[in-house]
Amino acid sequence: MEQISIEDVIKLDLRVAEIIAADAHPDADKLLVLKIKIGEEERQIVAGIKKSYVPQNLIGKKITVIANLQPVVLRGVESQGMLLAASDDNGIVLLTPDRDIVSGSKVK
Repeated sequence: MEQISIEDVIKLDLRVAEIIAADAHPDADKLLVLKIKIGEEERQIVAGIKKSYVPQNLIGKKITVIANLQPVVLRGVESQGMLLAASDDNGIVLLTPDRDIVSGSKVK
């Protein structure tokens, strides 16, 4: 894997977000469409976590997102950020704060 500089890392705006709604993507088997709040701002992100998470169980969960990622359209639905997750043979695990923290908090 290519090494990056600290300047590259500094460009990432990592934030804590709260999931306020979650639904299956209307046109994809592996994707969920999440409505999130980053502070007072609401956004939509599309994430490939459907096989590991039930949408209604995600509501209220705090996650870590890349907030300054350029929006993209995934299978016809706009995604305005990216959540951080890890995966292994047992599936996908969301990277979440280990205690409650205010939505919008900067990850350092």
